[in-house]
Amino acid sequence: MKRGLFSGLFILSVLFHLTSCIRYDGHWDDNIKLSVRSAEFDARGDSVVITTKGSWWWISDVSVDNNNFYGFRGVNQQSDSYTIKQDCFVLERRDKNTLFITVEANPLNVQRIITVGFQAGDYFDRVTITQK
Repeated sequence: MKRGLFSGLFILSVLFHLTSCIRYDGHWDDNIKLSVRSAEFDARGDSVVITTKGSWWWISDVSVDNNNFYGFRGVNQQSDSYTIKQDCFVLERRDKNTLFITVEANPLNVQRIITVGFQAGDYFDRVTITQK
């Protein structure tokens, strides 16, 4: 009886261990490790430096309120440094662990919400900037 119970528990623990090792698409661990995930900017314009612990990442998309930007033509995102200029922002990847974001003045009387999407393999992360 004790031997059967022990064998059953052993088999269950092995099964739990094996199923916990399965990695599904989109369930990667944080391999970017952003220094910040949000920032508040002044209405006159502002900037922020974001550092990462991971070095293999790229910008997947940027949204400014309801405008979306992606597929940045002429930008080699495999490079350790590049610049993306669109609308009211500039993203400058200075090296493989540093992104500098500059946003121009907000001429509207409403908050501007800017999100910058990061991707590394099947891991996605975002930085949200709220500009007064």
